[in-house]
Amino acid sequence: MKVTVKKKENYVPVIIGTEFIKLEAALKFANAVESGGMAKTVIQSEEVLVNGEICTMRGKKLYPGDVFSFNGQSYLISIHAAV
Repeated sequence: MKVTVKKKENYVPVIIGTEFIKLEAALKFANAVESGGMAKTVIQSEEVLVNGEICTMRGKKLYPGDVFSFNGQSYLISIHAAV
């Protein structure tokens, strides 16, 4: 019997109250970077993944369910549920 172990991803939730958030804003909102200038730099330096692929578009729209990764941490875009 062969057993496969999958590493469970530990996502940091990024809760948004809008339909989408742009990648550059998401990095700042999640406190993954300190400033918009730093966000621009790391995106253009191909250091950010969106849904597992390198993304160099600062204005890339992220919707609930999308995952972006930077500096060894993954962030899951989630929408604020109405109470």
